Amino acid sequence: MARLVAIDLPGGEPFTRALEAVWGGGDAAFVVDRRLTGSARRDLLALARPHRVIGGGDVQAPDPSALPLTSGDALVVATSGSTGTPKLVVHTFDGLVAHARAVHGHLAVDADRDRWLACLPLAHLGGLGVVVRALLTGTPVDVLDGFDADRVASAPTTLGSTLVSVVPTALDRIDPGAYRWVVLGGAADPGPRPANVVRTYGLTETGGGVVYDGRPIGDTEVALGDDGAVRLRGSTLARGLRSPDGTVAPITDDDGWLTTGDRGRWDGDRLVVDGRADDLIVTGAENVWPAPVEAVLGTHPAVAEVAVVGRADAEWGQRVVAVVVPTDPRNPPELADLRAHAQEHLPPWAAPRELVVVEALARTALGKVRRDQLA
Repeated sequence: MARLVAIDLPGGEPFTRALEAVWGGGDAAFVVDRRLTGSARRDLLALARPHRVIGGGDVQAPDPSALPLTSGDALVVATSGSTGTPKLVVHTFDGLVAHARAVHGHLAVDADRDRWLACLPLAHLGGLGVVVRALLTGTPVDVLDGFDADRVASAPTTLGSTLVSVVPTALDRIDPGAYRWVVLGGAADPGPRPANVVRTYGLTETGGGVVYDGRPIGDTEVALGDDGAVRLRGSTLARGLRSPDGTVAPITDDDGWLTTGDRGRWDGDRLVVDGRADDLIVTGAENVWPAPVEAVLGTHPAVAEVAVVGRADAEWGQRVVAVVVPTDPRNPPELADLRAHAQEHLPPWAAPRELVVVEALARTALGKVRRDQLA
């Protein structure tokens, strides 16, 4: 049986050594989100119930009475998706190894030539997955304690980094040209990117990205339901979800398929993910996905950032709402201008009927827009 060991350390070499030590002892690791404080941290640790804690202060205590995990379990990751409700995903060594081999095979990673840079939050697989893949394949890795644009931009020169995983908001702040590959995930990204940027789709439950530039990697299989529901199957999937009592419930059906909650379509042999099923806006009996509207509105010179959500409307069922961070807060865009701009490229029903100007968009740690808060 495996114990659950919480690692409460900043990013760096001590963190990497601690993870190796946990695995060397046959245990599973749980990385504490060090951005959480007070009751938020206590609540998460109470949910995880680690048997031992490495590092950290006195805000959490180990729980030796918690049920152990199964031998072969390697990682427990807290994920809240876009809803904010935490759940604990249990990954096995076999699944993590399968994911590492799939990613490294697709990118042709050479441990003698390549070097990973981990610069995203380690409590999420976007950041932790880089460290995991590097350790499981013997690939050199440097672990930063969070994203710093100057350090990430200079890492190919100062550290010899050739590979990095980032989210769109981070990529916008660096020149990716010095990296051999930039793995982009965490949020939709419709705009143009350099040829060395590979867009990924995946979930915490899949071990990270399992669809690269629209095509499945490794032994991942993709199936679409009649309504476009995206389902995934493969050896990288998590063993299940861990409850506070220590039991682990499966995340797949009897045939091994995980229903993601996303909707998508095929463009030739490439998967296009339109978004979460509950993000779809139905206005006047017409379907509107936020991503295409955001891509168009984002090209307006007065728009720095934009998110599109649906709100209840007595006449249309829902109305399309543009939540905008203006380029110049003193001169925000007008709704009429955004509607005209949208209608140059999109059907008229996709143009926003309401404009909300904000200072910043609510986002998760990995840059996903919190549509539940905006709506």
